Amino acid sequence: MALKYEDVIAKYEPVLGLEVHVELGTESKMFCGCNTVFGAAPNTQTCPVCLGLPGSLPVVNGKAIEYTIAIGLALNCSIAPFSRFARKNYFYPDMPKNFQTSQYDEPICVNGYLDVTIDTEEGPKEFRVEIERVHMEEDTGKSLHMGGATGRIHGADYSLLDYNRAGIPLVEIVTKVITGTGKYAPEVAKAYVSELRDILRGLGVSDVKMEQGSLRCDANVSLRPIGVEKLGTRSETKNVNSLRSVERAVRGEMIRHAELLNNGEKVVQETRHFHEDTGLTTPGRSKEQAEDYRYFPEPDLVPVAPTPELIEKIRASLPEKPSIRRKKLQDAWQVPDKEMAAMINADVLDLVEATVKLGADPTRARSWWLGEIARLANEKGVAAAELPISSADVAEIVVLIEKGELTDKLARQVVEGVIAGEGRPSEIIQSRGIQVVSDDSALMAAIEKAIALQPDVAEKVRGGHVPAAGALIGAVMKETKGQADAAKVRELLLKHLGQA
Repeated sequence: MALKYEDVIAKYEPVLGLEVHVELGTESKMFCGCNTVFGAAPNTQTCPVCLGLPGSLPVVNGKAIEYTIAIGLALNCSIAPFSRFARKNYFYPDMPKNFQTSQYDEPICVNGYLDVTIDTEEGPKEFRVEIERVHMEEDTGKSLHMGGATGRIHGADYSLLDYNRAGIPLVEIVTKVITGTGKYAPEVAKAYVSELRDILRGLGVSDVKMEQGSLRCDANVSLRPIGVEKLGTRSETKNVNSLRSVERAVRGEMIRHAELLNNGEKVVQETRHFHEDTGLTTPGRSKEQAEDYRYFPEPDLVPVAPTPELIEKIRASLPEKPSIRRKKLQDAWQVPDKEMAAMINADVLDLVEATVKLGADPTRARSWWLGEIARLANEKGVAAAELPISSADVAEIVVLIEKGELTDKLARQVVEGVIAGEGRPSEIIQSRGIQVVSDDSALMAAIEKAIALQPDVAEKVRGGHVPAAGALIGAVMKETKGQADAAKVRELLLKHLGQA
């Protein structure tokens, strides 16, 4: 039987370290002019430089440097006046040069921080996550393991290599050791990645699409007995690609570590793979130390030395912080703290904002994203943002409700249809024959039929027992196949029975 999370935090203190990799949204790769468009046919966006062919020489992408400086400034980092690239040596089939051009002992951004707020049992609580470094590097290619059931190399019949991604500009944001989060460690990890994603999106430096791998998180987790200073052995869960999975991976690893330690076993320092279906991790490879990579300065690239004028120009161009933006939205929408926290935790704030911009009432917009859509997302085990329903769809539905052309009940059918892939709201309304019964004569016919079938209930209502009207209203809704406006039915019914 798995250990309960409450038992883990009663005995151990979690220690985290988060490494977030961000593919920059430049038009060309980090060290060559190849295109970076996602989804191109395999191996069509390559050249001698990113394929590591003999005699080819790299040239640094200037826009990538500016983007990285912007990220560092947004994270309150110091920008190094001098930094340089190094060769990180290790062999993988998807790395054509057999080394990765990265930054090692002289990164471009250092010593920053990011404050995140989570909703706790004691109310909103702020945690400061300190940033150790932000450095530039290049992404690897992609291995496709074919013929197996899991998509991993174990059990595959053969593997294919796509080098389109090799050489795409990549920034790695590495935190310092994160302590003091206690039982909220999984939530803090999720909130940090979420806040970081919002900052990067606001900067315009990346599309931060976790499902496409343009933002992914490596979560380092270790435990130490409460009151002990020495750090425990860590594991590193690689390439976690959703906010929900970051939280689940941290929580799952905390439980796994505690079970090992309670049984007198040792935690192995290794990389782990996270499985979305089970929420568990499996071993990857033993974790290398820095010396295993045999770093040495890249001889083919000059050092990076941004001028103070360039740094200040980039600083002046930084957009408004996401936390300030959220406060403005909260004030404009008059949303209580608890509901604002719910939107942030459910990762639907941007969706609600986009829905409102398309003409939807803010209260109704957030009600749909946090209500029916969130319920369907939970049923499918995904985040609401991952469902195939857009802000435009929800805005159209909300406007139709406000016009009286849909009831909430009918609107739920439309939402289900959109998510099921039946088309856009207007198409579903037409194909399913969804229509509000608003004609008074049609409603009165249904009301009189309900009264005739339940005369005793009607008599109670006439006698002043208004709550009894619910049974008659329900009968009318059934008669109209749920297409009547319940509020209007109630109004007509009570008036007819002398209780208006």
